[in-house]
Amino acid sequence: MAVLKIYTDGACSGNQNENNIGGWGAVLEYGEHKKELHGGEKNTTNNRMEMTALLKAFEAIKIDGQTIEVFCDSSYLMNCFRERWYAKWRVNGWQTSGKKDVENRDLWEALLPFLDRHDISFFRVKGHVSTNSTETVLKKTYAKFKDWNGGRFTYDDFKYITAMNNRCDELANEGVDELR
Repeated sequence: MAVLKIYTDGACSGNQNENNIGGWGAVLEYGEHKKELHGGEKNTTNNRMEMTALLKAFEAIKIDGQTIEVFCDSSYLMNCFRERWYAKWRVNGWQTSGKKDVENRDLWEALLPFLDRHDISFFRVKGHVSTNSTETVLKKTYAKFKDWNGGRFTYDDFKYITAMNNRCDELANEGVDELR
């Protein structure tokens, strides 16, 4: 069975301001098939856009039981899934270890059911890396990628994943531009 690969990114122009514009982008790949998604929201945050990109990608999947690899440059999103923060949040009544309400609870609760519907692996990508960078820069970034994700991916895989992350960034910025 082919693996469904999902690449996502979020963007927020004016992230720290009360009035801002956010965008999200996602690419789903299944064998030779590719689907691109994007959109945007006003008055949001970068983290919400990162999460929305993944949620919209998950919602686009029509068949349960998929084997999925998710690639994303959001440490917030990837760390939550990889380190299972959400399990502690649920036990603690959606409170952090610091006894504060978990931010973006609505999106976390929308995302979590997909973990039970599919076999999902999460991989962290360094954002905003140009595939036209020098070989030295790319090799250094690949080493960081391997530190985060293990040695499963080749250097060529890494370059492709990086290019797809850049495409998702472009899609997220299209979402922002469409709301301007």
